[in-house]
Amino acid sequence: MSPAEPARIAPEEAARLAEAFRLFNAASAELTEAYGALERQVAGLTEELAAANGELRRQYDEKARLTDRLTTLLNRLPAGVVVVAGNGDIEQANPAALDMVGAEADAAWETCAQRLAPADAPAEWECIGADGQPRRVSMSEAPLAGGNARIVLLHDMTRQHALKIAAARNERLAAMGEMAASLAHQLRTPLAAATLYVGTLISRDMGAADVKSVAARAQDRLRHLERLIRDTLMFARGEVLGREAIEVAALVEELRQTVEPVARQAGVGLTVDAVTTGTVSGDRKAVASALVSLLENAVQACSDGGEVALGVESGDSTVNFIVRDNGRGIPREIQERLFEPFFTTRDDGTGLGLAIARGVARVHGGDIECESAPGAGSRFTLRLPAQTPEDVVLESGQ
Repeated sequence: MSPAEPARIAPEEAARLAEAFRLFNAASAELTEAYGALERQVAGLTEELAAANGELRRQYDEKARLTDRLTTLLNRLPAGVVVVAGNGDIEQANPAALDMVGAEADAAWETCAQRLAPADAPAEWECIGADGQPRRVSMSEAPLAGGNARIVLLHDMTRQHALKIAAARNERLAAMGEMAASLAHQLRTPLAAATLYVGTLISRDMGAADVKSVAARAQDRLRHLERLIRDTLMFARGEVLGREAIEVAALVEELRQTVEPVARQAGVGLTVDAVTTGTVSGDRKAVASALVSLLENAVQACSDGGEVALGVESGDSTVNFIVRDNGRGIPREIQERLFEPFFTTRDDGTGLGLAIARGVARVHGGDIECESAPGAGSRFTLRLPAQTPEDVVLESGQ
């Protein structure tokens, strides 16, 4: 083979070379197609990512607007809102809360709580506001997720309390106006009797025994007048003079010792359920007086050999004092008037005992209910709010 002639490739080599070129072209085509698919996938993912980023941006903007609205609303709320962290520090508080208790935003909540003094109504507290004026607030707490964090809600009850006092005073004045005629009649009858007895003593010559008898009757009528005037003044005042923690067990024992001699003299049995726990907050003398009125009425409703029972039941947030008797019962038409001032079915009654008792219960945030039927006895329930552990802590200043 001369130098000018090209080298001949063997048929086997040519076939392998052609096969290699074919495989290369096929691989190149596959790579080109895969690259195109990858480009399309990247473009799709880019579009999805852009859409996701847009949605996230929209959600972020929406949450920012919502946060701004909530912050504005919180700052404008007339109610106080305090978020207390697990360590007791104030994490967040709106201006209303700080204004009510006269505190700084960086103060510990326990320090603020010590500014609250128990008021004369359940679940209400007195403090000095940021303006130096006395405030009356109600407070409630709720736990928050995570640690011992909690949210404290404060409501300014100053104006409502003033309106409540004014309304109660107006109601009492209206009631006093309506019962003025009844009061005049109630005073005139025993006064006329006492005057008659005294006149008898002056105008007649009587023996010592007769003088003593007539004088006793006159004294009885004068005492009736005194009791009537005292009950009238108590009804007109209609307020609680103090507030203290009252142990229910000690109060029940005091009632037993007070009423037991009265029941024994009337021939009526008195049963008092044993009480070991429970506390209410209020004027001890007023509460005891209201319960004594209920018990004495129950004794008077029973004939000789009757039974009167005093029991105590604890509700979810109340302490219920229950007075039961197996006496003659009360007709329905009379039940509707039981708590009216000066309404009485007894000749020697003033008609103010039950009215005063209901007034005492309502001033303490409770009430009195009556269940009775002729011949089936009666059941009176005096409900009072139970003292909560939070009340005890705040009253102790801890």
